[in-house]
Amino acid sequence: MKQNTPIRSALRSAFPKTLPVMAGYLFLGFSYGLYMHAEGFPFYYPMLMAWLIYGGSLEFVAVSMLTSPFAPLSNFILAFLIQARHLFYGLAMLERYKGLGWKKYYLIFAMSDETFAVNSSAAIPPGIDEGWFMVFVSFLDRMYWICGAGAGALFGSLLPIPTEGLSFVMTAMFAAIFMDRFFSERRHIASCIGLAASLICLFFFGPDRFMIPAMLAIILLLWGTFQKGVDAA
Repeated sequence: MKQNTPIRSALRSAFPKTLPVMAGYLFLGFSYGLYMHAEGFPFYYPMLMAWLIYGGSLEFVAVSMLTSPFAPLSNFILAFLIQARHLFYGLAMLERYKGLGWKKYYLIFAMSDETFAVNSSAAIPPGIDEGWFMVFVSFLDRMYWICGAGAGALFGSLLPIPTEGLSFVMTAMFAAIFMDRFFSERRHIASCIGLAASLICLFFFGPDRFMIPAMLAIILLLWGTFQKGVDAA
């Protein structure tokens, strides 16, 4: 009979908490793998990018970065703006990661929106090592994404399925995120700011150059709104 060590107990406690994340990550990862295949990348690219980058929205955008002319500065700024919300996640978890030794470095690297939500709010059972619990939540979530991306790319490369128009998956994903956010708000100020800034920048800068100005404008406008004490939600 196997003895329940602290590590095994933490894994047994963490796994059920990650099941909702698994459902979402496997589906989105599969779509991402198919999208990469449709853009002409070999099946191992999505897995490598999922392993090294591990930023869902950024990985979708990175596909267009890799297929566009080399522009390191603008790509860096765009990547930073897309993932900038992790700055606030990190600040919120500073106290919880304190004293975890080497584990905190992996927890910092493997943080995602969903992992942050689980690790910051999960009620850890008494007697379960908190550090190992959060490590396993982070590790399992990351594996779900990597496996989903690899499965989608492998499926696309082995089966002769039509992939025309599959690149629209990124547009659909962001549209779904926007609509979910819009209907969860009470006053829609944040959504209207984002939509208006994007349309104005699209008009003035064109479809190839509007993204960075739009994101900068959104950040500044939202910052100004919150500074005035307006409830943007």
